[in-house]
Amino acid sequence: MTQWERLQQLDTVYSQRAFDLYNGDEFPMDVRHYLAHWIEGQDWERASRDSSQAAFLFQVLLENLDNQFSRFAQERDSFLLQRNFRRYKQNFQKYQEEPYTLATIINWFLVKEKGILNDAELAQQVQTLQVQPAAMELESQRQVEKRLKDLKTKVEVMEHSIRCLEEQQDEFDFKYQTHLMDSCTAEEKKKQLEGLQKMLNAVDNCRRNFLSDISAILNAADVLCSALIDEELVEWKRRQQKSCIGAPDDTSLEHLEKWFTQIIECMFQLQMFLQKLDELVGKMTYENDPIPVQKPPLQSRVDTLLTHLIKSSFVVENQPSMPQGRGLLVLRTNVQFSVKVRLLYKVPELNHVMKVTVSVNKFRKFNVLGTLSKALNMAESMNGGMVADFRHLTLKDRKVGGGGKGINDLSLSVTEELHRITFQTQFDYQGLSVPLETSSLPVVVISNSSQQQSAWASVLWFNMLCPDPENVKFFETSPAATWPQFGEMLSWQFLSCGKRCLHNDQLETLAIKLFGKQQSYDNCKISWTKFSKENLPDTNFTLWVWLDGILNLVKLYLSDLWSDGSIMGFVSKGKERLLLKKKQNGTFLLRFSESIKDGGITFSWVQYANDGTPSVHTVKPFTSTDLKQIALPDILCNFRIMVAENIPVNPLCYLYPNTPKDQAFGKYYSEKTEEENPYLKYLKTKLVFVSKENSCSGVREGPESDLCTQDRDPPSISDAGDEDVLLRESEKSPMLSSSTTDADILNSMLDIDGESTVPKPFPATSPHISLSCLHQNFPESAGDNLEEAHFTDTFQEFFNEINFQIQQEDNVNLALALS
Repeated sequence: MTQWERLQQLDTVYSQRAFDLYNGDEFPMDVRHYLAHWIEGQDWERASRDSSQAAFLFQVLLENLDNQFSRFAQERDSFLLQRNFRRYKQNFQKYQEEPYTLATIINWFLVKEKGILNDAELAQQVQTLQVQPAAMELESQRQVEKRLKDLKTKVEVMEHSIRCLEEQQDEFDFKYQTHLMDSCTAEEKKKQLEGLQKMLNAVDNCRRNFLSDISAILNAADVLCSALIDEELVEWKRRQQKSCIGAPDDTSLEHLEKWFTQIIECMFQLQMFLQKLDELVGKMTYENDPIPVQKPPLQSRVDTLLTHLIKSSFVVENQPSMPQGRGLLVLRTNVQFSVKVRLLYKVPELNHVMKVTVSVNKFRKFNVLGTLSKALNMAESMNGGMVADFRHLTLKDRKVGGGGKGINDLSLSVTEELHRITFQTQFDYQGLSVPLETSSLPVVVISNSSQQQSAWASVLWFNMLCPDPENVKFFETSPAATWPQFGEMLSWQFLSCGKRCLHNDQLETLAIKLFGKQQSYDNCKISWTKFSKENLPDTNFTLWVWLDGILNLVKLYLSDLWSDGSIMGFVSKGKERLLLKKKQNGTFLLRFSESIKDGGITFSWVQYANDGTPSVHTVKPFTSTDLKQIALPDILCNFRIMVAENIPVNPLCYLYPNTPKDQAFGKYYSEKTEEENPYLKYLKTKLVFVSKENSCSGVREGPESDLCTQDRDPPSISDAGDEDVLLRESEKSPMLSSSTTDADILNSMLDIDGESTVPKPFPATSPHISLSCLHQNFPESAGDNLEEAHFTDTFQEFFNEINFQIQQEDNVNLALALS
């Protein structure tokens, strides 16, 4: 199925984005549609950089337009398309002199389409994670909506009933007063009394029915409140708790706010009805009047429900977070943080009336600095909700007694201490006065940035396992996590950092690492100590430190590659071998190192000997230090090994399972311009990893094969004496004249035997570097040489002038090869 066909099968939202993409005239949708197979079969990214390739594709495109035009000419109902394709061809003629411009345009559209497909795939992944809970939530929401609608209908009926009751009582009162003032015979008075008795019986019956109806409404309201507070609100709080650690859960308060507002309004209406009954009793009462007896308990029920609803409606909408913090719920002393609270009952009359104050306690004592009191208002909310947004709060450690830690909590580390930030306000409305209080989820308070990693581990563990946010002593007896719980939490971390969850194979690899091979991992458990305190076997770091290093690497340098699925990530070395040896020569995959503390990524590829025997080679892992200097796609693009006759060749051809390397990573390649690279103002260069073929460590199929190079070593293919050399090869250099002594200069930077050395000083009088020294054919620029480029200084002086620095880091040396 073509990419274009996949776009047409997307949901309306995403297919509409594709259609909107082609609203302009740069590249007509008709051409994209009818030539989809041919268009997607061409390498437009390469054509945008290769004029000859662009010219060839341009001519083929025009021929395809002619062929499509001829097909339309043979169809009866294709007159408009026939005319349109003629116009399209005429419009494309303007690119005759610059066909690479058209190639760039087409490539841009294809990249944008891929982005839409990736977004749709991500949305599908999130939907898959939520499909069953979402269906249950939808059903529960329908039930709440139905009950709320029934409640509102009953209250509206009660409003009509109270008016009828008042009218009946007024009529009785009028006739009774008339009867007292009327002078008539005894027989007439007897008839009047009989009529008045019937009316009084009707009033009494109406009062009793009204009170009974209120009781029934309160019964329905009890059920609705239970569903709203004990189920929906609890579920929202749990979703919010999981979202704080990366779960893709919906934490919108839109539904809850609407429901709380409507049911509270209904309760206030019932309160008004009961007050109206007091007025009616004040005007008229009688023996066995039901109102004085039945109304007080009903009033108590209404007040209790209102109080419960209003107290429950005061929530923390946005949990505490620092602007540049590691994650939610990790705060640092003397660093500002923000938090937002909301009252789910929208009542305009209380706008800017209710003042919210902030406090914090437990364990260490803190002074809270900043604006400690704010009014609930509708101006700080997008939908007009009652919120107080505290944006500039700061915690300052206040030493008490013998130190900052609590008396009974000396066994806990600072990052295991949990604190809650509390918010208080007073609700006064329509005669009801209710003190309100809510608290944040437990936060971890640190004093320096080195504690962030450990603090975030505590936040992850607590919110993964503890549904009770008030349990601030959780880490005194922390429970173990089951593998399904742990795997889900870990998958959320990768979704947050790289917009893609862990798939089942990756999770299984991690499970095997932790528990060994099992038929099922559902009952396997991992303790808090094993997660964050005990070092992994044969390492000096914990499981969490290792995982966190990988997460940081993905977030900072690999998010795009992780998001589009280019990184296999977690795969054992044995399985890596099994996967690669079945693939064609040059197939490679990317996986994370298991022995780099701060996160490392490596790649392995399969290479076949002349007899057809496969061997797998692996480079030493790249860390954040390496990726900060060179992006991984550029490393993959420019990686070289020295084969026969010392010719550098890139052995990486296909990303596992069979995607051409440039197709997978081409959109990420960077071409450094002179402006971006001031040190290379006069030379256009690129960085290349080079190693001798016979120095590559690898695994050949056989009984005595080694697994791969050690992950803990710096980036290299060699696991013996020869290190990888990061070679700058010139793409377009003005220094092209040859000399018999050029090898001396190159050897001063790179020994003949392939061993990397610290670059030696250049000779005082340096001839031009010969192209032959590099054992690689680079494009020539006829007639250009050092003198013609107006460089009159010696080679050493030239480099001193532009302050070019050659650094040696770990076992990887930088050398500059100039053509």
